[in-house]
Amino acid sequence: MSPSVPLSVLDLAPVPPGGTAADALRNTLELARAVEAAGYRRYWVAEHHLNPGVASSSTPVLAGLVASATRTIRVGSGAVQMPMTPPLQIAEQFGTVAAVHPGRVDLGLGRFDIHRILAMVRARAAPAADAPPPPPSRYVDGLLIPSPGRVPGADFSWILTLAERMGVEGEAPDHGAQVREILAYLQGTATGPDGTVIHAPPAEGADLDVWLLGSSPGVSARTAGALGLPFAVNYHTIPTTVLDTVAAYRAAFVPSAALDRPYVMVSADVVVALGDAEARELAAPYAQWVLDIRTGRGARPYVTPEQARAREWTDAERIGVADRVDTQFVGSPEAVRDGLEVLVKATGADELLVTTITTDHADRVRSHELLAAVWSG
Repeated sequence: MSPSVPLSVLDLAPVPPGGTAADALRNTLELARAVEAAGYRRYWVAEHHLNPGVASSSTPVLAGLVASATRTIRVGSGAVQMPMTPPLQIAEQFGTVAAVHPGRVDLGLGRFDIHRILAMVRARAAPAADAPPPPPSRYVDGLLIPSPGRVPGADFSWILTLAERMGVEGEAPDHGAQVREILAYLQGTATGPDGTVIHAPPAEGADLDVWLLGSSPGVSARTAGALGLPFAVNYHTIPTTVLDTVAAYRAAFVPSAALDRPYVMVSADVVVALGDAEARELAAPYAQWVLDIRTGRGARPYVTPEQARAREWTDAERIGVADRVDTQFVGSPEAVRDGLEVLVKATGADELLVTTITTDHADRVRSHELLAAVWSG
């Protein structure tokens, strides 16, 4: 199974403990070169804002830097958060990168709906008295589909600050319409209110692939299917809904000039070391990372494994992050390979998108290299 399912990388450019954003970005370029040499298919960078532990915020700039630092690997966004950037600007930005690196650029589009996000956060932090209990954890074809995590007392007021600073106000624009607008700029078919064709060089005719990313069986999944676009599904952030999300995309799929059948890439959080015990040690800070995000403190630089082991946890905190911790793939190369093959089988994934964060950058590079060697071997 393994050789027929490509591996790709999602990078958040984590800021190292005691380091700076500049250190994180230099690490990103080093990791991109390493995974290119190891045979990964594509290298995507995330878009996150106002998080002290993450330096990946300007996806077109960082994707362009990665493309210039590498030779053959595909580069792209995972994902540009619409509508914080207007469709015209997105098309122009990635068209610019593709003009210099034709045939190597992926434009991954996500959806930032502030009202939906805040409603979801509030429901998880303080569910209504009459809210139904969350579904219990279960296994499907050997894959853990966990009960969703709930962390009491979460404060996500920073999302409102982000929305204000990024100019996101009122109801979210129609996501499907915005995606179609981007496609029109790329295809040279965009028109103004009077029907006049709008030309947007260098977006027009750009040699790039458009993807949609999603974590629920909602708008993004249906839009990707209706437009016949490839779709990336989050198992590493919201594992509870991965199977429903894949099913929604496939049910909505209509063949297009880009694809004649659905194409699904599934994300996974991975830590690989030579042995299981070492990998568990490297992954020890992950629970703290997730808890900080879910309580509204934001992604922070990783603590050391020793600091992570020394932390005292409440039962509520452990339950609140269990869905993420229990679905992280941690272990020896063979153990992680076997776990990822279960993920492929259960979801029918055509490709895997792995993301790895460790306290030390060298361990992150080695994790990717060890996985690539066992996956292709």
